[in-house]
Amino acid sequence: MAGYTPMMEQYLSVKATATDALLFFRLGDFYEMFFEDAITASRELEITLTGRGAGQEERIPMCGVPHHAAEGYIARLIDKGYKVAVCEQVEDPASTKGVVKREIVRIVTPGTVMDSKMLGDASNNFIVGASQLNGRFSIAACDLTTGELYVTSFADSIEAIKSTLNVYRPSEAVGDESAIAALTADTNLTTRSLLTTVRETADLEKLTEQFPDEQWSSYEPVRQQAVAHLISYLDETQKRSLAHLRSVKAYDSESYMSLDAFTRRNLELTETVRDRSRKGSLLSLLDRTRTAMGARLLKRWIDQPLLNREEAERRLDAVEALNQDWIKRKELRDELGEVYDLERLAGRIAYGTANGRDLNALKNSLKRIPSIQMLCESLEAEPLTQLASRMDACQDIADAIERAISDEPPVTLKDGGLIRPGYDKKLDELREASQNGKQWIAELERQEREATGIKSLKIGFNKVFGYYLEVTRANLVNLPEGRYERKQTLANAERYVTPELKEKEALILEAEDRMFDLEYERFIALRDEIAGQMARLQRLAESVAALDVLQAFAEASAERRYSRPSWTDGEGYDLTIEEGRHPVVESVNENGVFIANETSLTSADGSILLITGPNMAGKSTYMRQVAMICLMAQIGCFVPARRAVLPFVDRIFTRIGAADDLVGGQSTFMVEMKDIQVMTEQATKRSLIIIDELGRGTSTDEGMAIAQSVIEYVHNHIGCKALVSTHFHELAHLESSLSGLKNGCMAVKESADGVTFLRKLVPGAADSSYGIYCAQLAGLPETIVSRAYTLLNDNGSINTPNIVTSREVATAVEAISTPPVAAAAPAIGVVQLSMFADSSAPAKSQKPSANDKLLDKLRKLDVMRMTPMQALEWLNDARNQLTESGEQ
Repeated sequence: MAGYTPMMEQYLSVKATATDALLFFRLGDFYEMFFEDAITASRELEITLTGRGAGQEERIPMCGVPHHAAEGYIARLIDKGYKVAVCEQVEDPASTKGVVKREIVRIVTPGTVMDSKMLGDASNNFIVGASQLNGRFSIAACDLTTGELYVTSFADSIEAIKSTLNVYRPSEAVGDESAIAALTADTNLTTRSLLTTVRETADLEKLTEQFPDEQWSSYEPVRQQAVAHLISYLDETQKRSLAHLRSVKAYDSESYMSLDAFTRRNLELTETVRDRSRKGSLLSLLDRTRTAMGARLLKRWIDQPLLNREEAERRLDAVEALNQDWIKRKELRDELGEVYDLERLAGRIAYGTANGRDLNALKNSLKRIPSIQMLCESLEAEPLTQLASRMDACQDIADAIERAISDEPPVTLKDGGLIRPGYDKKLDELREASQNGKQWIAELERQEREATGIKSLKIGFNKVFGYYLEVTRANLVNLPEGRYERKQTLANAERYVTPELKEKEALILEAEDRMFDLEYERFIALRDEIAGQMARLQRLAESVAALDVLQAFAEASAERRYSRPSWTDGEGYDLTIEEGRHPVVESVNENGVFIANETSLTSADGSILLITGPNMAGKSTYMRQVAMICLMAQIGCFVPARRAVLPFVDRIFTRIGAADDLVGGQSTFMVEMKDIQVMTEQATKRSLIIIDELGRGTSTDEGMAIAQSVIEYVHNHIGCKALVSTHFHELAHLESSLSGLKNGCMAVKESADGVTFLRKLVPGAADSSYGIYCAQLAGLPETIVSRAYTLLNDNGSINTPNIVTSREVATAVEAISTPPVAAAAPAIGVVQLSMFADSSAPAKSQKPSANDKLLDKLRKLDVMRMTPMQALEWLNDARNQLTESGEQ
C-alpha cells in the first residue's frame, strides 16, 4: 500500500476483510467503489465509471452512488448474485482529526436481505445451513426478516435433500465442505443460489447463548452442526444482535408428505409450468388470506401436507366452523385486513431498523387482537378457541407505543417529531425553549421593521449561516449604522446579524440539537424495550397467521362449493371420490361447465386405474385432480368433490408431460425413466402414483413392454394407488391378468359436426387416440392432415375417427355403407393378432388385390367429412394406385 493516500490505505485495509463482496465505502454523501469493484459495479448498475488520484501516478477506477438511494442499487446487485459490504463512518467527522474511522457495518447477501420491498410481502427469503455427518444430513432454514428458523434431518440421500430444499427454495446456502458438495447435486439450487463453505463446528455454549430456551443436548449432532453453520455465518455478515432469532422449530421430515420437484411442478402447486407465475396455481386459488404472514404460511402448508390425521382433523374442524357462519367470517376477514405484517415488524424492531411508523403499525395491529379473539371464541369450535387463547394481545406494548410515539412520525429518526408531547419532561422543556425562541425571533422581525421602516425586512435561517436579517439593496440606505454586521451578499440583497440575534440563535439551536438527540434516545430505548418482548410478538404472529390461513380455506371452500373430506378407517386404504373436480381448471372455466368424475380405488374395485382414450379428452386433468384432492385434504382444506373418502397418502409421485434435461444430457425418455426409477425405489403401499402416457419416447414395441412391466411392478411389489394413462390400447388385456387393475377411458361422442370430447371417465378401454383429428384442431395445414389420413388408410386403419367406446355403432356404420353381397363375404386382409400362442396353425389368407384394397377403403370413406381438397387428393391417390398395379 506504499504510495497511496491515507484514505485509500484505509479503503484497501477494509476491502481485505471482504474480498468476496463489492465494498460500498462511505465518503460524505456517497458510497464510493474503487478498482475492480468500480468496474464491476459500473457495468452491472449502468453508472458512469470515472477515476481519481490516490497517491499513485495513475488514476484508479472509481464510481459511486448517493447514500440516500443506496438500497435500490444494492438490491440490483443482490438480484444479480453479488454480495455487498456496507462500510460506514463510525466516528463524528467534526470531532475527529485526520481520516475518519470506517468499518463494515453489514454484509448484504441474497439470503440476508432485510428490505421487504426487495422480497415481496407474500414470499419468504430463506437462507439454509447444511451439515453432513455419519450418514445423516441436516438442513436448518432461516428467514432473517421474520425470525423463523426450522431444522430437520434425514438419511443422507440426494432425493431427500432435494425434497427438503424444494420446501424452502433458499436464495443462499452455507455449510461444511461435504454438505455443500451434496447440495450442488441440485442444479436448481446452484443456478439460483449463492453457496458458501464454512468451517464452524457446533459450540453448545454459543448455541445456548443464542437460543436459551432450547435443550441442545437432546438435539441430534448433525442438527446442532447445521444450526451452528447458519448462526456463525449470520453473525459474520450482519455484525449486530440477532435478538429475533430465539427459537428453533425442529421437526422430522416424516411428519409431512414428501413431494419431489417434478410433483410440485406437474401439479402446479405454487407456480405454473408454462411461465412459473403464481397465477394459475393452487396457491393462487386458495389465497384468500388477509395478512402477509398468512400468505407466507399458506404456501408453507401447501409445500408440506400433513401426515398427522389428528392435526388435519383439527384444521378441518376450524374450516367447517368458519365455513358455516359467513357473517362472522366476514367480520373476521375485516379485522385481519387491518393487521400489518407482525412477523416482519417484529424482525425490524429486533434488527434495529424499525422507525416510528413501524411502531405505530404494530400498535394498530395489536389493537385488533381482542376483537379477533372474541370472534374466534364466538364460533365455539375447539381449534379456534384454542387459537384465541394462545393469542397475547400485548396490551402493554400497544399502550407504551401509544404514550410515546406521535400520530404522524417522520420517516427518518433524527428529524424530530417522533415523540408525543407529555411523554418526557426534559424533552417538553427543550421544545418549549425552542418554540419560545422562534416566537422571540418573530417578534424581533416585527420590531426591526418598525425601527427601520423597511417593510420587506425578514429574518430567515439556513444550516450554513444560521439566523440572519435579509434586506433588499433598494432599502440598504435605511439601515442604521453600527448594529448590523454583514453576513452574506446576494445578487439583490444583503444578509446581516445583530448581537441579540446571535445570542438567541445559540440558545435556539442548542435546544433543537439537544431536543432531536433526546427524541432519538427515547425512541431507541422504547424500541429496545419492545425487542425484549420478541418471543411474545412472534407467538402472536404465528397464531394470527394460522387463523388467517384457516379462514382463507373456509372462504375459498364456500366460494367454490367444496366439501369436507373424510378418512378411510382400518387397513383398507380405500380412495373414493364422488363428482371430483380439478380446482384450478374449474376456476378458470367460469363460463363453461366442468365435468365432474368419479374415482374408486378400493380393495373391491382395484387399486390401479389404467386410462386410455384420445388426446385432449381430459386424462391428464382427471389424474391431476385426484392427486390435488388428496393433497388439499391433507393440508386441512375442503376439497372440490361432492364426497371424498380418502386415505392418508405418504408420497405423491407424478410423471406428467414431456421434458428433457439438456444440461444433464438426458432425453425425454431418459428423464421419464429416471422418474420411474425414483418411484420404484421410494413408493410405499400408502403412496399415490400418477403416470401420464407411460412408455412414450421409444419404439412402440419397447414402450409397450416397459409400460406393462412398470404396471406389473406397481401392482405386484408396491401395491399402492396408481393412475396410469397410455395410448397403448393393447395393454387393456392387463385387466384380466391383474386382479387389482381396472380399465377406464375418456368418453367421446362422434356426430356429423365432428368429434366431441365428453371429459367423462367411463369403464372399459378405448381403441383410438384421435391424434390426427387433434392435429387438425391445432391448425396444421390441410395438406398435412389429409396426407396423414391417407397414410393411416394405407396401414389398414379407418380414414376418419371412430367412436371410441362404442364398437357396435362403428360396426353398424360400416354395414350400412357396404353393399349387401360384400357384407356377407368374409373380411379381406384383416388379421387379429392373438395375445397367446395358438396350437392350431392359422389358415393362410389369400393376398388381396389392389382393387379389393381400394374398394375396402372406399367403403369406409366418410365423404361428408372430407373437404374438397381431401376428396381430390384421395381420388388422385386411388388413380395412382390403380395405374401402378396395372389393373383396370
